[in-house]
Amino acid sequence: MPGSILIIEDEEKIARFTELELIHEGYTVDKCTDGRSGLEAALENAYDCVLLDIMLPGINGLEVLRRLRKTSDVPVIMLTARDAVMDKVSGLDMGADDYVTKPFAIEELLARIRLVTRKRAAVKQPEEEYSFGLLSLSVPRHEVTWDGKPVELTGKEFALLETLLENRNIVLSRETLLEKVWGYDYAGETNIVDVYIRYLRSKIDDVYGVRLIQTVRGVGYAVKD
Repeated sequence: MPGSILIIEDEEKIARFTELELIHEGYTVDKCTDGRSGLEAALENAYDCVLLDIMLPGINGLEVLRRLRKTSDVPVIMLTARDAVMDKVSGLDMGADDYVTKPFAIEELLARIRLVTRKRAAVKQPEEEYSFGLLSLSVPRHEVTWDGKPVELTGKEFALLETLLENRNIVLSRETLLEKVWGYDYAGETNIVDVYIRYLRSKIDDVYGVRLIQTVRGVGYAVKD
């Protein structure tokens, strides 16, 4: 069943041809032409599959894959040069689901997309719904609602809220949240957790007049009954 596909490819002819064929098959398609914008799109949106070129400007495809796999299990098909054996091996070792060599037949690509999306759907855990009062979070649909009304969250905001709900009534330290949401080797500002807690509160607590996320001074944050 068609879904949404992200193409990260800097060769315009290949990207456009692939986009048109996928749209013709009923898929919703987004395109990015460099690694940095492609990574941002993959992290901020819920795609059914990512087509990822290896040779990209900015951040190469293998680095995009490495960073993506810290927080996302979206199926990834690498687009590689025909003789790039080590690229294929590296991509698969880093978590790519499959690869196709360029130039490729669109029928083969479509078959591989169907295969990886079926496989990923088969291993999905059935219990991926969380609720807290009027708040509901659905992992498969990447959707948050309050009393049935959608709450628009970015990818990281969603992951942070999911982590808090998954550990309901447990106080999580900033270090734990940093590891779970941003990854063990995150090298950015250490106050990023506080910044995103404020983002969540501005979109939920402030809007609906509630105190969803509690601060435990000197320890961290929690969603508590």
